[in-house]
Amino acid sequence: MAYELVHTIGSTVYFVFFLLFLWIRSIPRTNPGAGWWAAAMLFALAARLVFLFLLVEHDVELTVWVYAALNVLEKLCLVIGLVRFFDLSLGMRYLWIATLAVEIWVFLAWVTGSPPLVRGFGLAVFNAGMLSYVAWVTYRRRGELDHRLMSITALASLLLAVHWATAFLIIHRVPSWFTQGFLLGTGLVMVQYFALLAAVLRSFENRLLEAESKALDMAFQDPLTGLSNKRYMNSLFENALILATRPHQLVAIICIDLDDFKPINDRAGHRVGDEVLKTVAGRLRKATRSTDICARMGGDEFVAICTQLDQHEQVDHIVQKLLRELTAIIVVDGREYVLGASIGISLYPLHGSSLPILLDYADRAMYQVKSGGKNGYRIHTAESTAERNPT
Repeated sequence: MAYELVHTIGSTVYFVFFLLFLWIRSIPRTNPGAGWWAAAMLFALAARLVFLFLLVEHDVELTVWVYAALNVLEKLCLVIGLVRFFDLSLGMRYLWIATLAVEIWVFLAWVTGSPPLVRGFGLAVFNAGMLSYVAWVTYRRRGELDHRLMSITALASLLLAVHWATAFLIIHRVPSWFTQGFLLGTGLVMVQYFALLAAVLRSFENRLLEAESKALDMAFQDPLTGLSNKRYMNSLFENALILATRPHQLVAIICIDLDDFKPINDRAGHRVGDEVLKTVAGRLRKATRSTDICARMGGDEFVAICTQLDQHEQVDHIVQKLLRELTAIIVVDGREYVLGASIGISLYPLHGSSLPILLDYADRAMYQVKSGGKNGYRIHTAESTAERNPT
């Protein structure tokens, strides 16, 4: 294959990658590695254009020197992009010193007319070393992103390191390998940068998923306690009903209002009050099962929806455990606080089939506990349901 065709292919590939990385770099909050990889592709493109245009009018040695100088800068930008992409603690000064040293080596080899092996040795050591570092980092960091993409990058980089370490020796012995070597290198670079491009896109995907997760948390979770909020509780209740498929299975809707919480807010301040509410939320989770639903309705009011109950006695056991947890001493900043809990309960399907009705019954039962002395629980009765809905 003619060298003009090989370098045309290489130039086209590098130009496309340059445009893609440049486009990605223009997206707000893009990982800074993309910008450096765009610069790397620009230097690689320039190096290939040198062979297409400079070689026509100048001698081979000048063309090879300019190509080598640009290729060194491509490897520098590749490594800096990797450092920025993974936020590595690598001293940039040493990279620039190594780059300057090899550029001087290649320049002196051209000026003094040194044999190609001398020039090739310095270039091979630098490029193979930089590519080996890329292979090592991407392999070690493969668990932080898509491990397949990082493994592909590591393998392509390792093969490129071997290619650079041996190509100048092979060309010295077999001059016809010059064109084939360029074609092989172009293919490996294409795989390497394609995997890096896909890694940047995957980082975008992870960022979007993280933002979506945070948005969902804000939409469906209480920001203080991390419990579900009232909006999310409604959809979770529908899922709870799907689980309650066995005959005679019950779902308990438990409304909880903390007793004596307001004095804590008034005397100790809202910061302490918030810490108390966080502790209450943690104890509410502890006292319920993973299949149950815990939500904060606002202020010091909470709801627990306990699913898949087979007997009424289970409700008493759950509520008694809740009372023990919620009335235990809470310590904040070395001071002890004691709360009470007024709890009202309604049962699906005995008292209704919709959450608003069941919450209303549980809420009424809870206020009956408050009016009767607080710190206890009451289950809504079918008789009171009949009184509320006379036939």
